[in-house]
Amino acid sequence: MSWQDAAGVLHGPATGDVRIASLVPSVTELLFALGLGPQMVARTGFCIHPEPAVRAVAKVGGTKDVNLERLRALAPTHVVVNIDENRRETVDEIRAFVPHVIVTHPCAPADNLALYRLLGGIFGRLAEAESLCAAMASELAQVRARQWPARKVLYAIWQDPWMTVSRETYISQMLALVNWQTWPAADAMPQACVEGACSRPNTPQTRYPSFRWSDTLVRELDLVLLSSEPYRFTEAHVDALERQIGKEVLLIDGEMVSWYGSRAVEGVRYLMRFAGGV
Repeated sequence: MSWQDAAGVLHGPATGDVRIASLVPSVTELLFALGLGPQMVARTGFCIHPEPAVRAVAKVGGTKDVNLERLRALAPTHVVVNIDENRRETVDEIRAFVPHVIVTHPCAPADNLALYRLLGGIFGRLAEAESLCAAMASELAQVRARQWPARKVLYAIWQDPWMTVSRETYISQMLALVNWQTWPAADAMPQACVEGACSRPNTPQTRYPSFRWSDTLVRELDLVLLSSEPYRFTEAHVDALERQIGKEVLLIDGEMVSWYGSRAVEGVRYLMRFAGGV
């Protein structure tokens, strides 16, 4: 039996002395949720969950600046990467000394089901993967069963320059669960994720476009969301921006909205509570 990753590579069951490195924070948390903590030998400095167990895993730099010599010394048999979060050239270098590189790229909440089964299948944790699938499917059924009022929102991930997310991103697809349509509109992007599968390569310039505040932009919006990550927006930023643009601005937990993997189950639940209180 084999499982196909986001790069189209087929992976068989892991055998022998399995040593896993994860260069994706949300995947690191998922691997622990699948019971694979003892097999973890490397992570990035941004892989901070689950506490405190993750501290026992060696750090190998960041998602974009992996310390390849350190990674090589830890001798992983499998490295899990992500199209958005890791540089292609870094992944190509890793392939030269790691037997199995598993590429992930969930674009929508429902893609988590395939992600659970991919990693659960490869690493012999199918029962745990199916348990997560059942929990995720239940949350998705609940959110889809409710009628959510349509809102036009701008989800800000950075300032100086201001940056947001396109509708083909996982974040935007999460917000769409509660009928929040992110700015810019889908037709402003060259291509989009269709039915949860990205039809274009990773291009940060269009997936995470920069923008400037203007009266025209503000008039299009019902709500502005400032994410707690990757930029550390705070309530002080919320207050300042509300005074500047005269629109409702809220601080949102970026981990709950942007982290796929096991956290996505709680993330959908969080989003329902968040949207229900707006």
